[in-house]
Amino acid sequence: MPLSSASPRRLGRVLLTNDDGINAPGLALLAERVAEVADEVWVVAPEKDQSGMSRAVTLTAPLRVEERGARRYALTGTPSDCAIFGLRHLLKDAPPDIVLSGINRGANVGDEVPYSGTVAAALTARLLGVPAMAFSLALTDRAHVRWDTARALLPRVLDHALGLRVAANAVLNINFPDLDPSDVGDIVVTRQSRGTLDRIDVEARTDMRGGTYHWMAFRRHMPILGPDTDAGALKHGLVSITPIGFDMTAPDGIA
Repeated sequence: MPLSSASPRRLGRVLLTNDDGINAPGLALLAERVAEVADEVWVVAPEKDQSGMSRAVTLTAPLRVEERGARRYALTGTPSDCAIFGLRHLLKDAPPDIVLSGINRGANVGDEVPYSGTVAAALTARLLGVPAMAFSLALTDRAHVRWDTARALLPRVLDHALGLRVAANAVLNINFPDLDPSDVGDIVVTRQSRGTLDRIDVEARTDMRGGTYHWMAFRRHMPILGPDTDAGALKHGLVSITPIGFDMTAPDGIA
């Protein structure tokens, strides 16, 4: 797959956010590469890791913001809070062309997409009338994340995604496979897969003072899936682009 375009699409003002936090390497990588094709890059991200927050918004506590550099802000809130703050306060009079969320450390595919703060930030931006995309990088070892793959492929993937016709009520959920750049295949449009989450357990543990604490433990299952699904595409070494919308109706439930 070619890693560059002859004439990459230019962007004006871009707002970046994520759910891994303001200091996450994926956000730094996204800002670095987007700056090459954008006139202005703004960042509003959570001050700390907010993974798994889905579309939560802060309604019972004040939000505090700290400037961390030129056009760069850390917010004491969720990813959706960050999108709202950026669009309805910080850039209220000069809205961005697009909101980009990520790059998340770990894939956001299958049954776990609804839990994703990365995807939720993009959905919130779309709800507020701004086009949005979410980016995630699959991993098998959290100590060895293939950031070089995302760095190499992002310009080509972003340019490809910008050229797609996207429904007005949808965002693009984009996932990079856990492979070296030279081993990644094509970019494919996929559907959200099902059956990738086996169960969620609660693990009780004991701290150093004898107190009990608990961890949520996601038990994943990888069924045999085709490359037309988000999880299946990653298994086949492909970059997955999945349109995600707001309609949560269960078609079988209507009947």
